[in-house]
Amino acid sequence: MIGKGQAIAHTGACMDYGWNQEKGAEVVLSQNLAGENPKEITEEFRLVQVENTRCHKNTLSFVLSPTREDGKRLSNEKLGELTKSFIDKMQLQERQAIAFVHRDKAHTHVHLYVNRIGFDGRAYNDSFIGKRSQLAAENVAKQMGLTTVREVQQQKEIESVSTRLKIKKIHQEVMEKERPKTLEAYMKNMKARNVEVVPTINKGGKLQGFRLKHQGHNFKASEVHRSMSGGNLAKQFSHGMELNKQLRSAKSVPLAGKVADLASNAAISLAKKALKQAVKRTIDKGIGY
Repeated sequence: MIGKGQAIAHTGACMDYGWNQEKGAEVVLSQNLAGENPKEITEEFRLVQVENTRCHKNTLSFVLSPTREDGKRLSNEKLGELTKSFIDKMQLQERQAIAFVHRDKAHTHVHLYVNRIGFDGRAYNDSFIGKRSQLAAENVAKQMGLTTVREVQQQKEIESVSTRLKIKKIHQEVMEKERPKTLEAYMKNMKARNVEVVPTINKGGKLQGFRLKHQGHNFKASEVHRSMSGGNLAKQFSHGMELNKQLRSAKSVPLAGKVADLASNAAISLAKKALKQAVKRTIDKGIGY
């Protein structure tokens, strides 16, 4: 579960959004309030807030988002319990508060609004409220047996590593079996295996690298493996070319019918390599010696 929090000044507008019937909003918690619509609740907040005119951001707004799977199985009653536990951990028990559930999106989430001004006229300290909201939501999730943010991040990392390994395997298969001679041929063969290779071209028209898309993931090619960076791929496709063609390719590479300049470091590297090969052939043939 994810928790987000901030202090706001537009209480009435947020109440209208939270209680939006078009989103199927339902009240899952009401604390120290009697109102039955957004206008009445806003007025009740205001009657307490006038006791502290120095605090302009006088309402606390929170969003509590269980994972998609947890959200589907949590009833409104359970979401109310979840919200109450969050309020307790944030030490907001003695304040006016109201919470609404929204189920109009894939992720069920709760909008919670709490009066920052207490009945004693004091403003709640909102220092690091974003971080404190995250920690409180994490503790509530553990307490209720829900998936925590850390567990979600760990699962995403596992999926990321698995996908990168899969892309690298597909890349090796293409290079070994198909032996593409050009970047365009490489992109075509990768796409046939459900990996989209997207060139990254800067405003100056220079090729700076590639992004690889596969099964909803999107990585820089160098994130998959350093050998798959733009410069390294360009070098691989330069092998076996005649010297003059190789020097020309150091300036530009055709990509899907377009021409993009290689980044300067890649171009220089290719040019140096071509010159070394030329010198080696000259020495091998004994020319000039």
